Amino acid sequence: MTSRTINGNPVNPIGLGCMSLSWGYGALPPRDVAIALLNRALDIGYDHLDTANIYGLGHNETLIGEALKGRRGEFFLATKMGIVIEGEKRGIDCSPQSIRRCIDESLTRLQTDHVDLYYMHRRDRSVPIEESVGAMAELVKEGKIGSIGLSEMSADTLRRAAAIHPIAAMQTEYSPWTREPEIAVLDACRELGTTFVAFSPVARGVLAGGVRDVAALADNDLRRAMPRFNDENWPANLALVDQFCALAAEHGVTPAQLSLAWVLSRGEHIVAIPGTGSIAHMEENFARTDWTIPADAAARIDAMINQQTVAGPRYGATMQRTIDTEMFG
Repeated sequence: MTSRTINGNPVNPIGLGCMSLSWGYGALPPRDVAIALLNRALDIGYDHLDTANIYGLGHNETLIGEALKGRRGEFFLATKMGIVIEGEKRGIDCSPQSIRRCIDESLTRLQTDHVDLYYMHRRDRSVPIEESVGAMAELVKEGKIGSIGLSEMSADTLRRAAAIHPIAAMQTEYSPWTREPEIAVLDACRELGTTFVAFSPVARGVLAGGVRDVAALADNDLRRAMPRFNDENWPANLALVDQFCALAAEHGVTPAQLSLAWVLSRGEHIVAIPGTGSIAHMEENFARTDWTIPADAAARIDAMINQQTVAGPRYGATMQRTIDTEMFG
């Protein structure tokens, strides 16, 4: 598959989400494995790495900075700010002062003088989006960031932001089992020339065949708190996974490769950033970028896994309140 672009920069359609090297899905890979994974990713052709200041409370940015400090020119680097974690409390701060403080902290951890893409991780409803984007635009002028991104925001918010400064990317969860971007955001991105960056494109590992027994997940695995994995919803969702895996086998690809191909087929303005702590899985995700999903297979997935057939919302009520993206009624 040919490269795609973010802010005019060519990138491979599959990038690397780095979060799970530092947080989120139970036991972390040993440090030497994480460093080897990042370097191996660049060696095989990954050229878009995605991180955030809260992944491991700075651990992820520090890891990337130390592992790849001699290879900064080989990849497009994105990070995020806006979510504030203090003990058990989570908040959102996209004030101009916070934006400026956070970029300097991120650049120090990443051991670089600039990032190529800087996201607001969530919308701060106490600060007008125009004010936050204006502050980020100043960082573009100063050369600290190459472009501006938004994460988990609505089409309306995107248009308001783009009226102040071009928005290079919108990052939101998207896979066959999370379809909310199809309501409005995918079209708004296409209209505005904004690249859509799909995170969790293999559905939190589910459409990679990576989850069967939820009870076996680590206590600190974030999926344990997600409604789709609870005792009520998981049996129905597992049945969908079995059908999906059978379809992948029919086409001679892995379930993860099928899910990624489906995501990329939804538009030429879409890139995906699957994450993993496994070198083998990282290689698997990148191995079939030459394969285009047949239209009939995509249609079967659409009929099989969609907002009507998946049991449960993607987030519980508390987390959902931090999300600005449109929701199905």
